[in-house]
Amino acid sequence: GHVLEELLPVRYRGKHLDFRKHFNDHPEPRRMGLNRDLKALRADGTEFPVEISLSFTNINNQMLSMAFITDISLRKMAEDALKQSEEQLIEYASELEKKVKSRTEALNLSVQKLEILNIDLQHQIMERKQAEIEVRKSLEKERELNELKSKFVSIASHEFRTPLSAILSSTSLIQQYQQRGEVDKMDKHIARVKSSVHHLTAILNDFLSLGKLEEGRIEVSNESVVLPAFFEEIKEEIKSVLKENQELVISFSQSDLNFQTDTRILRGVLFNLLSNATKYSGPGKMIELAATYTKDKITITVKDEGMGIPQTEVKHIFERFFRASNASNFQGTGLGLNIVKRYIELLKGDINFESTEGKGSTFTIILPIS
Repeated sequence: GHVLEELLPVRYRGKHLDFRKHFNDHPEPRRMGLNRDLKALRADGTEFPVEISLSFTNINNQMLSMAFITDISLRKMAEDALKQSEEQLIEYASELEKKVKSRTEALNLSVQKLEILNIDLQHQIMERKQAEIEVRKSLEKERELNELKSKFVSIASHEFRTPLSAILSSTSLIQQYQQRGEVDKMDKHIARVKSSVHHLTAILNDFLSLGKLEEGRIEVSNESVVLPAFFEEIKEEIKSVLKENQELVISFSQSDLNFQTDTRILRGVLFNLLSNATKYSGPGKMIELAATYTKDKITITVKDEGMGIPQTEVKHIFERFFRASNASNFQGTGLGLNIVKRYIELLKGDINFESTEGKGSTFTIILPIS
């Protein structure tokens, strides 16, 4: 004899009368409280979650309502536990994301520091490599200087001994010829002494020039030079070393060849080449000194009809202390052409040569006009 609403908490009873009337007016099987949490009341007044399904039937033309009420306390507890677990999982995921972000930032910072350290390390490696290169250069320079000193001692002991011996013997003989009044023989040995002195001077000049080049103490100064007049001066200077019946022939592409260069260096270069030409050519041979002019360069050639250079030794011709195998009977240090090449480089020019053994050699110098 109780009303149905007594099964509901008091706060729901008023609305439930309207819900029940609506169902009676429009009966249809359905689930109550869809998407809502339904509560029922125990006899002791406590509430518990329920799930309710409604249906109806007709018996003797009278509609009867049927309700299936299910206590879902355990399911709700499970759902709440699951929801709590989900919340905890979300919170854990959020914390994990924060930690990942924090550690990623720390990792990026570490990477940046490593990149900076790597750059510093690369700089240190480059500096060490550069230092190693400088040390190698210094060691190579020292080795070359030691080699130069060693070869200088070897050459000096050989090249100096011959002219000094000649000077010593000639001065002794001059004294004897002077006592006997043999003037012609005295003149012969005086010339021999002069030749030996010139040879010693040439050797010393070679070593002094090489030393200045090695130390970078050669300064280039430009001045205007008229080549025809300049060549005539050199021709007069070289006459004293020409062999019997040797002739120096000078030619130009035009008579007013004029350009800027260091005449002191150019004079030394040409004198060296012409001295070699007369030294390695026999008596009566012709030596040519020629110059041609173009818009931007001067080309000077020194050509002889001498002994030439063996083809297998051509590549060594400008090396220090190199002497061709067919020149062993001639005096020399093997420094002249090395010095010539380095002088030409100081003048911003170039030098090359052609040679045929037994027929002669031609050295070609190319210098810029300005």
